[in-house]
Amino acid sequence: MLAGVAIGLANTLVAEDAKTGSPPRAPAAESKSVRELQQDFLKLKFGLFIHFNLETFKGVQWVAGYHSPADFNPGGKVDTDAWADAAVSAGMKYAVLTAKHVSGFCLWDSQYTTYDVMNPDCPYKQDLVAQFIKSFKSRGLKVGLYYCWRHPGFKSEFKVLPPECDPATHSLEEQIAFQKKQIAELIEKYPDVFYLWNDALDPKIMPAEESLAFIRGLRVDLLASSNWWDWGKKGTPYVDIAVKEMRQFPENNTAPGETCWCLEQKWFWQEGARPKTARQVMDLLAAVNKRNSNFLLNVGPNKQGRFEEASVKVLAEAGRLREPKAGEFPAK
Repeated sequence: MLAGVAIGLANTLVAEDAKTGSPPRAPAAESKSVRELQQDFLKLKFGLFIHFNLETFKGVQWVAGYHSPADFNPGGKVDTDAWADAAVSAGMKYAVLTAKHVSGFCLWDSQYTTYDVMNPDCPYKQDLVAQFIKSFKSRGLKVGLYYCWRHPGFKSEFKVLPPECDPATHSLEEQIAFQKKQIAELIEKYPDVFYLWNDALDPKIMPAEESLAFIRGLRVDLLASSNWWDWGKKGTPYVDIAVKEMRQFPENNTAPGETCWCLEQKWFWQEGARPKTARQVMDLLAAVNKRNSNFLLNVGPNKQGRFEEASVKVLAEAGRLREPKAGEFPAK
């Protein structure tokens, strides 16, 4: 019902675009139904989550306050091809990158902020989102982007939004409008994105019907997940894909789901962290997939933007474990 309402609104938006001169959105009739998109998503089974942002360089999982863009300095071009190769070696079919995390720092050149990789003080000066997409798409993998919403539950020291929309001086309504503009920018700028991973999006920001209408209005074939702020509600269906964070769905789960886990101990890189074994990864994957859910396994690149060698080896070994033995049928 909600999806039907949203698609109807999307068709209305197409007509509005013609009046305003905005880039036209694809008509809903030309796209698959949301249910078909969800079924296609579940066929992917295994994906790579990449937490890499200002948090990596500050040595924390959540950045408090606004730190200098100069801190984002991997010392050279990040080898996103190596990320994609590691994903392919594990047999993964898609990947999701943290385009904007709690720091508020953006890994693309956003027209709505200077707090991004193209800031004059940032040594990197390259569109990391574009690099990521090019590397993974060239290897046949689908690409998604993570975006962290500023939830009312965040403590004031965690800004989440760039300085142009500092929560200390902007209302919740202004914050929501700013975030919608940035997300729309991402989807327009990177049309290969098939999946939007929304962190901390729940009814305190937008009701589900409004959230779905917003997503369908961006592009009718765009899928989105929503990671509730409330730990007790994680895994509860909200938009297209329900998300569990380091927890399994019930065995009788029927909602299209995605279960996220860390290969190492933390989401962002932490020096000395050891990865799980390939067998542990395979056991988690099997359990997750049995519960109508994809497995999104996180690997955090280090300060040079590289996966640790131990993690790369585990991913490759996991891929070998997934390969059918002689006389066996390939895994579906």
